[in-house]
Amino acid sequence: MTDLFPDKGHDHGRCIDSALHQAEIVAEANNARFTNMRRRVFTLIWQSHKAITAYELLDALQAEGVRAQPPTVYRALEFLVGLRLIHRIESLNAYFGCDMPDCEHLGQYFICRNCGRVAEAVNEDMSRAVRTAAGIVGFKIEATTIEIKGLCHDCAAH
Repeated sequence: MTDLFPDKGHDHGRCIDSALHQAEIVAEANNARFTNMRRRVFTLIWQSHKAITAYELLDALQAEGVRAQPPTVYRALEFLVGLRLIHRIESLNAYFGCDMPDCEHLGQYFICRNCGRVAEAVNEDMSRAVRTAAGIVGFKIEATTIEIKGLCHDCAAH
C-alpha cells in the first residue's frame, strides 16, 4: 500500500493532468459546467498530495491575481464535492482530490501527521462492515469519513 503515498520525486504534473481529464469526463457525464474558477480550484487542490483549506485556496487564487471572495471558493468546493471530484477531510476542515470520482465508494483517508500528505484507500471489507453495521440499526448512510492519522512510509522511516 505504500504506493498510496507517491514518492516525493514522482511526476506530479501527470497526477494533475490525469485528475483534470477525469474531472472533465465526470462533469460532462453529469451535464455540469466545469467553469474556469472550478477548474482552477480543482487544480490548486491537486498541486500536492496534502489537504488544503478553503482559505489557503483563496490566498493562492489572490496571489495569482484572481479577485475571488470566500463565497466563490466555497461554491466551487461545493460543486467539486457534489461531483465526488474531491473529498472534505473533516478533522482538518480541508479538501483533498479523489482518485476515483467515477465510482461511488466509502474511502478511508490516511493522514500523515508529520508531512501532511493524505492518501485515500478503498478497503471493501471495511466499507462492507460499515454498511452492515448501518443496516443492522436501520441507518441510511449519507456520508462517511474514516480518517486514520499516523505517519506515511517516508516519515516513519526517519
